[in-house]
Amino acid sequence: MRIPARYAPILFGALLSAIMVALVSAFVISINQGIHPDFLQTWAKSCATTWPVAFLAVTFIAPWVRGLVAKLTVAAH
Repeated sequence: MRIPARYAPILFGALLSAIMVALVSAFVISINQGIHPDFLQTWAKSCATTWPVAFLAVTFIAPWVRGLVAKLTVAAH
């Protein structure tokens, strides 16, 4: 199954935010609580509750960040 290219920005936001939420929440939970018997349950709950926020942020803020990067950088000659 292939997704039409017009959905690429949404797919990018979904995948990037899911990966980042999974990594960061696992790291933060392990630092603050350690690896404990309920770690996977705590981690899954953290991912499920924070992913929608991260998805919206990545999806809607990414174009602004790309524009800002374009203004702050100079093309090599």
